[in-house]
Parts: sequence; C-alpha cells; structure tokens
Amino acid sequence: MNETVKALVIDDHPLVAHATKELLEETDCIEVVGIASSAEEGLEQIKKHQPGLVFLDYQLPDLSGTDVAAQIKKEYPHIHIVIFTGHDLTGAMNRLIELKVSGVLSKESSIRTIKNMVNCILDNHTMLPLSLYHQIQLSGSPSYEDLNDEEVMMMGMVVKGATHDQIADHIHMSKRTVDNYLRRIYDKLGAKSRMEAMEKFIKSRHYT
Repeated sequence: MNETVKALVIDDHPLVAHATKELLEETDCIEVVGIASSAEEGLEQIKKHQPGLVFLDYQLPDLSGTDVAAQIKKEYPHIHIVIFTGHDLTGAMNRLIELKVSGVLSKESSIRTIKNMVNCILDNHTMLPLSLYHQIQLSGSPSYEDLNDEEVMMMGMVVKGATHDQIADHIHMSKRTVDNYLRRIYDKLGAKSRMEAMEKFIKSRHYT
C-alpha cells in the first residue's frame, strides 16, 4: 500500500502518546497528524484532520474508549480505530466488534506486534491474541455439535425429503412432538428455516 494514511493518537498519558506517535511514524505509509489527551480534543482533531487511523486509549479522563469509538464511527465510519489499552477487555469485545473497531492492542505489546497490527489493518485485516481467538472460535462454533443421536436421525430424514408426518410415524411420536423437536434442532443449528437447517446439517460432521 503506497498511499499515505493519516493517523491520530488519543491518549492522556504523555509518555505513552509520544512513544506511540514515534512508533507509528516508523511504519511505512503512516503520517501522524496529532496527539490528543482527551476525548473532546480527539474528536476535534478528527474533524480537523480526517485521519484514516486512530489509536485510542480505552481509559480517557472524560469518556470511555467505547463511547469515543461509538461517536467516531457514527460520524466517520471509514476510520480504522485501534483500542490501545492496559486493561483486559475480553468482556467488552462483543461491544467493540459491534462498533466495528479494527483492532484491540495491549499497551504491553511488542513493537513488532504493534507494527504488524497496523500493517494488517491497512490491508483490511486484523489481529487477535491467540487466547482471545480461541474463545471466539469456541463461542462461535456451530451448535450442531450438540445434536444427539435422535436429532441426527431426524435431520437425516429431513435432508432425504421426509415430511413431519413420515418422521412421526417412523419414531412413533405425534406430529406436534416432531414439530417441537425440529424447532429445537433448528435453534441448535442457528437456522431460521428448514432449508437453512438442511444446509448447515449437511456441512456438519454428523452428515455422512
């Protein structure tokens, strides 16, 4: 990427702010246009400079990083925001992802990690600590892993085109019971329709 990207650092700790500025300036294609020590000052500088990248401290004297990120994204959705923090933000990750921040970095990260994060973001990618990535992978994994043998059998019949009446006859249950079972299976699969449930089941380890 050859185009120069303007960057802004928002951090109320002068030493950290200037160190971050110097580090970013060592990165190709980055021009640091300013440092702000508060959310208010940061928002003013964003309006003035229109940066493409903002390194945002999560703990500011006037607003939290989440609130600042929300305001930035509301007015300037194209801006990449990196939350730069000394705190564990695992519990806030879902909210930060909703806000479409581009990355979250610990202030204890190595120089190499910080530069890698910036380069990834400029390529429209991001980075996550392995510990957090594994949590997201587990919490976001398809729930078809939870299907029991009976539910697998029922979905197998659905995929083969069986009607609810035919499934009910096969397993000696009422059609209403089958309806309830299938709704629960669809929920486990995260599917909103019969067709979506079939597609997800076919891609699962249960389908042979």
